[in-house]
Amino acid sequence: MTADRILLEVCVDTPAGLAAAIAGGADRIELCAALALQGLTPAPGLMAQAAKAPIPIYPMIRPRNGDFCYDAGDLDHMRRDIDAVREYGLAGVVIGANLPDGQLDLDALEMLVEHSQGLGLSLHRAFDLVPEQSVALEAAIALGFERVLTSGGALTAQAGAERIAELVRQADGRIGILAGAGVRPSNVAELVRRTGVREVHGSFGGQIPGAAPGSRLSEMGFVPPELRDTDEAAVAEAARILRDL
Repeated sequence: MTADRILLEVCVDTPAGLAAAIAGGADRIELCAALALQGLTPAPGLMAQAAKAPIPIYPMIRPRNGDFCYDAGDLDHMRRDIDAVREYGLAGVVIGANLPDGQLDLDALEMLVEHSQGLGLSLHRAFDLVPEQSVALEAAIALGFERVLTSGGALTAQAGAERIAELVRQADGRIGILAGAGVRPSNVAELVRRTGVREVHGSFGGQIPGAAPGSRLSEMGFVPPELRDTDEAAVAEAARILRDL
């Protein structure tokens, strides 16, 4: 891997997705549960499997569905999950926390960062809820984050490309800007050109069969007709495009 190559991070939530992302050429994995809920903390079994991976693994530390405003019970849960990440020998964690007005919860983040000592640190898209991203970026730098995952505060990274480019200029190499949300092989080259990012993030999911119509799994509501999981071919295509930029 050359030092100046644009890196591809893939978020996965299953053993099959983990294997597909690695085989497709991902440079780093954001390991989650429940990507349909935008990602929760992965189970210990998946973390144990990921510990064997040849690339860095950063589990999401998000204890529940819903907002990123965490009380003492949530934060205790998150500290214990960070301990598990360290126990499995994984590279880092993905964390974030907001106050009710959308600003970063600096007290919670400072505590979580301190508890994550020795692990890599990514700030997740809680950053996209803040009222002033330029102010939040300086706070993330001061806290010691390696990178910030962002869509520029927009629904997709493409829609927020102009803002992401501003963040790249502001960061000036002090922190990585990881562009994510709606990233696909069809738009990743344009996104990089418009923003100047050196890291991109996506799930690269493809449809897989779910429950057969009329089956008990479908009738009971356990399995929908269609599911999604990481598409190795899509990861490989995105990786190829990034290598050629």
